Amino acid sequence: MVLPKVSVLVADDHSFIRAGVAAVLRGTRFQIVADTASGEETLEAIATHDPAIVLLDINMPGMNGVQTLETMRARSDRRPVVMLTAEITDRQLLAVMRAGVEGIVLKDGAEDELIDALEKVSNGRKSISATLLQRALDISLNPSAGGPLERLNPRERRISRLVSRGLRNRDIGLQLNIGEGTVKVYLHAIYQKLGIENRTELALMAVNDPED
Repeated sequence: MVLPKVSVLVADDHSFIRAGVAAVLRGTRFQIVADTASGEETLEAIATHDPAIVLLDINMPGMNGVQTLETMRARSDRRPVVMLTAEITDRQLLAVMRAGVEGIVLKDGAEDELIDALEKVSNGRKSISATLLQRALDISLNPSAGGPLERLNPRERRISRLVSRGLRNRDIGLQLNIGEGTVKVYLHAIYQKLGIENRTELALMAVNDPED
């Protein structure tokens, strides 16, 4: 029996990831009807192409994948959504679980897992690993464990604490004996790990972080 085709929208700000997904799905019953690079583009493409499944990267510029999923659900859009991500923070994991995500696939190993995840969600099932489900449960039961900066390395945590004290990038660089440009690179990595957008959010998260 020939199974019906299933339309898929792929959202990722890296073109090589979109191309990789297309290569994995080639020859399967999952057909890409649109690919986008931001949350805003994704919402427009959903309205235009009406895909059966949306495959979302979590970290995208502008409206990220978490915000896109939350916007879809706020609009009563219940179509299956699968998150495709290199890593997922505790905050992001709880947010997408609460928004009713159907699947989470890590980019490391996605070639083997993606089609299986799409098959499951297209049939009304969930595709979230037992490890992630347990992690989400542990966070829910003990939300303060380790603090919000637990995922950062020691240098990133120190930079975060300096940000919370109101220091500028130049001053942080002088304290740590690194260049201002290097501080910016660290901050970008910190934002990605914590699933936040700006310095103000980081300062609020780090203000009560204890010194090592």
